[in-house]
Amino acid sequence: MKTQRFLVKSCLALLVSGAVFVSAHTFAQGPTKANTLSIGGPFEFTSQEPSQQGYLFTRMQVAETLVDVAPDGRLLPGLAESWDVDTSGLIWQFKVRDGVVFHDGQSLDASAVLNSIEQALKKHGPLSQVPIASLSALSDQTLQITLEQPYNLLPAVLAHYSTMIISPKAYNSEGHVDQLLATGPYQIDTVQPPHKVVVKRFDGYWGQVASIEYAEYLTGHRGESRSLQARSGQADITLTLDPASMNSLNRERHLTLHSDLIPRSILIKLNSGHPFLDHIDARQALSLALDRTGIANAILRVPGSEANQLVPSSLAAWHRQDLPPAARDLQRAKALLTELGWQAGADGVLVREGERFSLKLITYADRPELTTVATAIQAQLAELGVEVKVEVTNSSAIPSGHQDGSLEMALIARNYGFIADPLGVMIADFGQLGGGDWGAMNWQNPEVVELITSLKVEQDTDAYLQKSQRVAEVLAQELPLIPVTFYTQQTAVNTRVKHFRFDPFERNYYVNEMELSK
Repeated sequence: MKTQRFLVKSCLALLVSGAVFVSAHTFAQGPTKANTLSIGGPFEFTSQEPSQQGYLFTRMQVAETLVDVAPDGRLLPGLAESWDVDTSGLIWQFKVRDGVVFHDGQSLDASAVLNSIEQALKKHGPLSQVPIASLSALSDQTLQITLEQPYNLLPAVLAHYSTMIISPKAYNSEGHVDQLLATGPYQIDTVQPPHKVVVKRFDGYWGQVASIEYAEYLTGHRGESRSLQARSGQADITLTLDPASMNSLNRERHLTLHSDLIPRSILIKLNSGHPFLDHIDARQALSLALDRTGIANAILRVPGSEANQLVPSSLAAWHRQDLPPAARDLQRAKALLTELGWQAGADGVLVREGERFSLKLITYADRPELTTVATAIQAQLAELGVEVKVEVTNSSAIPSGHQDGSLEMALIARNYGFIADPLGVMIADFGQLGGGDWGAMNWQNPEVVELITSLKVEQDTDAYLQKSQRVAEVLAQELPLIPVTFYTQQTAVNTRVKHFRFDPFERNYYVNEMELSK
């Protein structure tokens, strides 16, 4: 009997230990702290649609594009290993990379690429601006795009996240993406909008297979939340940090801080049709009243980031080296407004024909420094006699206010690397009379429209430079948007992360190049 009891107990013990082993083994197959890289960022997401939140899924390396972009802005082979254009500038052929498979096991070929491009054409994005006459798969690995007229930007547009190449099986019957099946070194594991997405290593990747098994993106809408993510270790890489938090984070031994210049600028978007802002002297007065050096040093803590024009020097074709540096001249600013008929009122706010010089400036908290910079601008323009009412809202209020005409002023961070060639952004912002959602508003300059239109087809390098420099000059003179500072991305990286590098075009987190220390 004792022997039987012993055998029963022994069997039970083996079963229990086996269950524990199976449970532990099963758990080890999912995301854990040890096998997961956590990335904290500011932007919420609502879907897996390439045209909407595709930027998140290219950064997390789930999806890829035909053309890639180097950190210096050069266009590189992506899923297209090469491309050619004929002498007319109309017929482009892209050689699709061989040996690539989607996350569902289907092979990448020209017909799959063709399907993705056709789907992208039906949705919002820069591809809709390309004058495409026809698309065709000439062979299993050759895609041909025929244009109605030359369009130099085509390869740069095909590097944009909205043109990511995904499996035909990813689309439902209505052409929407329910499950993103692409070609990247990571594939979707779980998606929990709007705050979390988890990706897992794809061992069938055509390029460098990842070392880290899982990666997750965690949304921290407020700058304070992201600082806490970094400090607590909840996030291994924390992006878009408030400059004010950098000193305290620098004291944390488990963190390494990075400051990287990116092709983005902080600007004041103006309604140039507003009766207070429709004269160039009024816009120049507002610009002259800004203490950009104070903002760069005290708020952004990046001395030398003052902006005297819209586009930073890293995008040389669109940046004029001969423009004078930005400098505050409050006396000249006041004189310009006096010449326009403005006089100081009883409370110090300027008045003209019974109207107070009062404007609303909207901004958004996704970029944490914007709210602080907006407050500084409010105080600096008050010294000029201009009352500014600051409202922090959702970033969608800016294109909405542009469209319905209600926007007066907005503080924005404009990404001139949104497309690898800034011409793409210039087309959107200034390529038509009246401007664009994130560019000029009610500003009329036929010369700029004509120059930008001609740049779409300009094949001569010297002529291109001459025209782009002229556009930069006019924008700096007429100020449909007022430049404030050039942008620096602040990032905290946990010391357990090895081989971190930052993409200034914000297309790729390079997770497959990183490792986690044991």
